[in-house]
Amino acid sequence: MTKLFFAVLVLSFIATSVGAQDARYPSPNDDNTHYGWADVLRVDPVYGVSRTEVPRQECYDQQVVHRDPGTGSTAGTILGAVVGGVLGSTVGKGDGRRAATVVGAVAGGAVGNGVTRSGGGEYESTETRCRQVAAVSEQRRIMGYDVEYRYRGEVYVSRLNYDPGERLRVRVSVAPAD
Repeated sequence: MTKLFFAVLVLSFIATSVGAQDARYPSPNDDNTHYGWADVLRVDPVYGVSRTEVPRQECYDQQVVHRDPGTGSTAGTILGAVVGGVLGSTVGKGDGRRAATVVGAVAGGAVGNGVTRSGGGEYESTETRCRQVAAVSEQRRIMGYDVEYRYRGEVYVSRLNYDPGERLRVRVSVAPAD
């Protein structure tokens, strides 16, 4: 029993000394790193310009000339032919009268058609025209923050992507200078 007691006592002493050794010398996996808090002295926003292409519609008024060719109605042609035939029949005698009637009807039909066709004309109006154009939009925005802080009496500056407030959590790593 004493041998067993002695063996347990030796094992417990070894375990305690190994634990004490670990407390003084951190393991290589620890990287000699710990965390602390630094006081923020100043925060300066860093601005940048962001450019984007934005399509937009540009509209303007334009004068337009319209030409109305008329529609040349059948009624105008028939009326002109009748009037021309009547007038042609009053000219000449015999076969000449028939020929004058036919010529008058054809000429009257052509004139009647031309009168209804030329009834259109030209006129001006204003129309709104639109087109797509690309406009470049520039916006000034915060790209990050230059932060000045003090940790254990030393002043440091870092650029962060956020405003840390009054205190900043820092990671401290210690390594030999060799």
